[in-house]
Amino acid sequence: MILDRFYPDEDVDSVYTIDFHKRREQGILGVVFDVDNTLVPHGAPADERAKRLFAELKKLGMQVVFLSNNKEPRVKMFRDGVGYGSYIYKAGKPNPKNYRKAMRQMELDESQTLFIGDQLFTDVWGAKRAGIHTILVKPIHPKEEIQIVLKRRLEAVVLFFYRRKKKKEGRV
Repeated sequence: MILDRFYPDEDVDSVYTIDFHKRREQGILGVVFDVDNTLVPHGAPADERAKRLFAELKKLGMQVVFLSNNKEPRVKMFRDGVGYGSYIYKAGKPNPKNYRKAMRQMELDESQTLFIGDQLFTDVWGAKRAGIHTILVKPIHPKEEIQIVLKRRLEAVVLFFYRRKKKKEGRV
């Protein structure tokens, strides 16, 4: 089905519920993260929860790249706030080019990398095109820019079919 290209490999409520110890044991050595509405509300600085998460990832020896379509000041502010990782701004998601660049920066391949984001048509689709395992998280905050609100309506259709397929396969 044509919609399959937008389906995440997994979906969870929040990035903060993911067991990164388990992922590390499974051979994941690096994580590429979207920032806005994946880790914090759009435009917000790093909060204590985000700081704890990235301290844990650092302790686990996992590499991190923040991949955002936003401008450098926004992405740099978040990265500086968590004090860990590198970043790529104005990433042009869903173009897979900068997902691959993120893997090169970490010196990892697709099998060692995980991508986590909140949007299907940019985050998930781009990561899938780059061959990276994807986890879709629910947006942290409902307040979003109008272009994202419109995309969310289309995403709802894709998610309906994704969840129906998951249920049929017994992966609920």
